[in-house]
Amino acid sequence: MEEQIQAFIAYLHNVKGTSRNTELSYQRDLKKLESFLKLQGIGEVEQITATSLNSYVRHLEQEQFKAATISRNIASVRAFCHFLLREKIVAADLSENLKAPRVEKKVPGVLSLEEVEKLLEQPGRENPKEIRDRAMLELLYATGIRVSELIGLTLEDVNMQMSYIICHDRAKERAVPFGSKAREALTEYFFKARSSMLKDPEEKALFVNCSGKPMSRQGFWKLVKAYAHKAGITEEITPHTLRHSFAAHLVANGADLRSVQEMLGHSDIATTQVYARMNRNHIREVYAKAHPRG
Repeated sequence: MEEQIQAFIAYLHNVKGTSRNTELSYQRDLKKLESFLKLQGIGEVEQITATSLNSYVRHLEQEQFKAATISRNIASVRAFCHFLLREKIVAADLSENLKAPRVEKKVPGVLSLEEVEKLLEQPGRENPKEIRDRAMLELLYATGIRVSELIGLTLEDVNMQMSYIICHDRAKERAVPFGSKAREALTEYFFKARSSMLKDPEEKALFVNCSGKPMSRQGFWKLVKAYAHKAGITEEITPHTLRHSFAAHLVANGADLRSVQEMLGHSDIATTQVYARMNRNHIREVYAKAHPRG
């Protein structure tokens, strides 16, 4: 089964153009399935049955995994089974009758405008690191891009004259505009910080760490946590919180969902609609508090 899993991962990478994180997620899920099946005496894909896959799902439920985790594992199994059928390794789709548990879509946590302002004010301008941090936070909130897209930006992806960046999402590209505050922060970073942080003048990464290497997800996550604490923000936040806040604030101020969908890079507008629901809920709360007959 190991051979088929590796072939599937190679197919995702070479044909589907999936990201490395997606491939690792599929691989982890399928290795978990492989371990379970081995305990059942099943070592080859030809031995897998619909019954054994249903037993695996029941096992996940008995181990009290969260519904979202079980659903993700089922999605991985389905994709793998579709691949096996496509390659004619098996004669039928054994995952056809697998049922995923219902997952309640959580409303994403967002910051208020005041909290965002406090967070963005935290990095000073006394040293290159603080100037870089300010530019990263401003650009993240200005564009709503993913952290992986932020740290993956190169110098060529930034158009300062027209105030937009190019994001590379798998095999796709999208242009995302940014405003004057992010432009000011980026300009200061370019002229006062970046060159002094570099070790290799040929480095193409837009944001670099103190060693002159491309900024990592972990490094950026740590600085967001540190500045949130400094700003007095008590709720748990991640870099993704700024992405959610960007979208929620745009929708609250009248942006249409299609435009927000394009900027976020969502393939399905249903994913973007959660921000519209958040806005409706907020309006209801305001009405209930302020209307004399609320």
